[in-house]
Amino acid sequence: MHAKNTTESGNGGRNILNGLHVIDSDTHLSEPHDLWTRNASSALRDRVPQVKQIDGVNHWIVDGDVDMGPATPVSVVRRDGKKSDGLEFFGWKLEDVHEASYDMKARVRLMDELGIHAQIIYPNAAGFGNQNFLKVKDEKLRLACAQIYNDSVAELQEQSDNRLFPMALVPWWHIDSCAKEIERAHALGLRGVVMCSDPDSGGLPDLGDPAWDPFWDVCGELEMPVNFHIGASQTSFNMFGTASWNSMDMSERLALGSATLFFDNARVLGNLLYSGILERFPKVKVVSVESGIGWIPFLLETLDYEAQETGSYKNGKLKMLPSEYFRRQVYGCFWFETNAPQKLIQDVGVNNVLFETDFPHPTCLYPNNRNHLQKAMGHLDENICRRVLQDNAAELYRIPLPG
Repeated sequence: MHAKNTTESGNGGRNILNGLHVIDSDTHLSEPHDLWTRNASSALRDRVPQVKQIDGVNHWIVDGDVDMGPATPVSVVRRDGKKSDGLEFFGWKLEDVHEASYDMKARVRLMDELGIHAQIIYPNAAGFGNQNFLKVKDEKLRLACAQIYNDSVAELQEQSDNRLFPMALVPWWHIDSCAKEIERAHALGLRGVVMCSDPDSGGLPDLGDPAWDPFWDVCGELEMPVNFHIGASQTSFNMFGTASWNSMDMSERLALGSATLFFDNARVLGNLLYSGILERFPKVKVVSVESGIGWIPFLLETLDYEAQETGSYKNGKLKMLPSEYFRRQVYGCFWFETNAPQKLIQDVGVNNVLFETDFPHPTCLYPNNRNHLQKAMGHLDENICRRVLQDNAAELYRIPLPG
């Protein structure tokens, strides 16, 4: 569908969304409580993730007694469509939130209302890097949990008529299984993978180690982008942790924790760009998800400068500057920012920027994505808007565009 918008401001009053099929590159699924059980074999149905009450609170439970955490929808949009602006959503159940959070037919209807053609979808219950399954001791069950999720979301993708594109979970705790599951997910029609940013937190080599070469190779050859969502490991997920001072209240701690969480992806990208991975695997595409873009020009300038100052080029891993690898193979996503889209699109790279709304999470743009985009990008050239809001994501995730 073409985006429709009644707001016209900037660039001589031109509506920048006219004629575009806007692609939202980061949204989340509030997993239905039967997402795993409905597709599990009879032998696994009692062991896969399911919702049980602990002291009156819904929790995701695996293998009978392994607690993966509260089964909250992590949606700030009430059932009536109004958005929460406080902490009340932490106590909501699935029946309290907008059905588009968990029902994909309702999601498509809402997308039509908001002028969005397609969405990339990330998980909640498994963790943003599929790190929560590490709590399961049985590796075969862990793998089954990831595979059943991929089977279930592949069904959702097919039912959406190429409007919804969930990213596949990767069994990162077993390197040999990763390539096989990526091949299987690709055959299912899924268009990219969710990756743990710090597998060394689970006792494996870090992602720059040659042991991971089969993973990078298959992702490049099958054109499956590797998506590093913020908070994508036990190391990096720190919403209420050490970021804030103890004197702050819970709302302040959530605000500061959310803000600093974005910047951990600078650490992830820095390691990636120095590691030589992108030199060895030039077909690999990487996305820094839900982390904004305003910090990226400074990071790239810093990495280029320090690489030369410290003599790290002498080790032979890199044949180009880190910023050149970024422009060739890496993407960043923006949503609530205005300064960066207004002033830094060229510095990040017109071909390296994606748009997201983060629906239905805290900080999501809902319901004002149209007005925000007009404010943030209304002065930009039509070709730039088309690349950032449509073409970059369509090419990266192989999303067909109508007509």
